[in-house]
Amino acid sequence: MHSTLDRLNALIREVVDLRHAADLLEWDERVCMPSGGAPTHGEMLSTVRKLAHEQFTAAEVGRLLDAAAREVASADLDADHTRLVAVTARDYRKATQVPAAFVAEQAEAVSAAQHAWGAARAKNDFASFRPHLERVIALKRQYINFFPPADHPYDVLLDDFEPGMKTAEVKVILDELRTGQVELLRAIASRPQIDDACLRVTYAEADLYKFAVEVITKFGFDWERGRQDKSTHPFATAIGSNDVRITTRFMERYPFSLLFGTMHETGHALYDQGVSRAHHRTQLEGGASLGVHESQSRLWENLVGRSRPFWEYFYPALQERFPAQLRGVTLNHFYRAINKVQPSLIRVEADEATYNLHVMMRVELEIALVEGKLDVSGLPAAWNNLMEEYLGVRPPDDTTGVLQDIHWSAGLLGYFATYTLGNLISAQLWERFGAVYPERDAAIRCGDFSTLLSWLRSEVHQYGRKYQPQELVQRAAGSKIDPGPYLRYLRGKCGEIYGIGWKA
Repeated sequence: MHSTLDRLNALIREVVDLRHAADLLEWDERVCMPSGGAPTHGEMLSTVRKLAHEQFTAAEVGRLLDAAAREVASADLDADHTRLVAVTARDYRKATQVPAAFVAEQAEAVSAAQHAWGAARAKNDFASFRPHLERVIALKRQYINFFPPADHPYDVLLDDFEPGMKTAEVKVILDELRTGQVELLRAIASRPQIDDACLRVTYAEADLYKFAVEVITKFGFDWERGRQDKSTHPFATAIGSNDVRITTRFMERYPFSLLFGTMHETGHALYDQGVSRAHHRTQLEGGASLGVHESQSRLWENLVGRSRPFWEYFYPALQERFPAQLRGVTLNHFYRAINKVQPSLIRVEADEATYNLHVMMRVELEIALVEGKLDVSGLPAAWNNLMEEYLGVRPPDDTTGVLQDIHWSAGLLGYFATYTLGNLISAQLWERFGAVYPERDAAIRCGDFSTLLSWLRSEVHQYGRKYQPQELVQRAAGSKIDPGPYLRYLRGKCGEIYGIGWKA
């Protein structure tokens, strides 16, 4: 058996290396590349992605997988090598449905689209981006047709990011969540609003950056295996667990987005840095799903980074760094300000109680695009109408509207639902950790995040892709993905901040 697995893993390692090379090219494109380099980058990415796809879908890989599957048929179903064969076989079946020429075409199209999106966003010019997005959407519809008919065509896209999840399941979860969040927002709307003017004054970018670095170093970010840079849209890229890169951005209107964005991307990075070395350069490397990955970023950004115990530890240092801006601003005032609930235009700046509404409208638009019920030409108007319906605000331009997210230019349709799933999983993990470690808040109040990180390493990070997302959440949190803990968390936190007494 081991000789078969050894031969299989030797082939897969080369595939993983090619994928990492493509990831590095994409990181360079979004962080360092001069604008004139886009065509060359697109050609390189097309070639490398095609080579990786061809090598992974080679007949020899299929033969070795069949032999390995027979050899592990009677082995422990939970053993690493058994799971490795199963996950690799699943990925192989999906990959062999897609022609290598299509992979190359899509890589080139996405590279061009991301470059066009960045320019269009800067100039508030959706028209220049429209043909690129039309090509991306057309390719996604073509991609769906490579697979056997699903219950819903969107299932095919969703499965790429959240294995095993169905569109119908997501709709049920979102519907339940929407009901609870609408009730919460109505209760908050009846209360006096919070003054957050202290967050809107001028903060020096360099000083906020240094403070953010201090925070994530305290979290446990390994600078020997990671780095941080600036980009148009914050993101995290893992070029294996030993080279994990995060980016941030500074917005004068929302200066603290730099801090919370850095904590968010660090959550992703801590996950990637924590995957077991045994999974290095195999199909088990990486996260169980984008939803599980997002649970880590949202946990560190919000459940930790917007908590009162966190700021009981860090607020004195922040006041010391920004004495003029925070003079006379009490800890309680600052804590309430960073947790203010107010509908806004930008998803990544949204508060915890409205964030999921941003996600819900994007999922609705994606499904309509996939179904052909919405054309790209009608997307800006549809976006603005849903923003008004869901959040009561209307974008004044496309830069703060339909052009604000990078995801569609990157071909990531099926991705957005994972943000909300991540919110739910984060609350489930937080609730479970609090139950097994009652000193949770006291430790954070002292600036000790080691126990939390160690627990996440043990329960989530180390496994990589060994378990499917629902299975992993069940193991770590005690139940499958469930809106209940997140709604309890929001009601408790917002109830305390806004003085809302909930009926039993």
